Amino acid sequence: MSRLTQREYAVLTMTAALSLPPIREGRPEDVGALAEAFRQMWLDNAVPERDIEPDYRERVAEFVADGQRSAGLRFFVAERGETLAGAACCQLFGGLYPAILKSHVRRYGYIWGVYVAPAERRVGLGRALTETCIRSLEACGCTHALLHAAPPGRGTYERLGFASTNEMRLTLGGPPRS
Repeated sequence: MSRLTQREYAVLTMTAALSLPPIREGRPEDVGALAEAFRQMWLDNAVPERDIEPDYRERVAEFVADGQRSAGLRFFVAERGETLAGAACCQLFGGLYPAILKSHVRRYGYIWGVYVAPAERRVGLGRALTETCIRSLEACGCTHALLHAAPPGRGTYERLGFASTNEMRLTLGGPPRS
């Protein structure tokens, strides 16, 4: 299979964009659907159901409420009719260490929970949701947007300009399983 030319990709992207469901900011009544999308995102990334906390809905609702109060959390949903087609969240990133740099140098935003329902994939909805989050973070004065990409989304994020960084990870044993 040959790679698309830049023109072919542009035409395909524009055609797909015409059929994208509208994206809007999430409302309190959408948090339950967001929780289901977040759960499904983990399942789609080979996390077994048994490893997801049974009270995930409450955990997501609490996280969203806390984030909206303290970190400018916003979430966006796309619906086709009454069905959730996709969702994504963004917020200010508090950091992993003290913030001693001025905000014009380093004010990070974090994008998480980008999910697109299987029937809506491969038409640009993930890209559109991510771009919506990027615009939201820019409006908050963020200098960088961070995210952790699942393998299926990596190409989309790279085409948006995201680059691999110097983050390194070491897997530890963690708590004992019960």
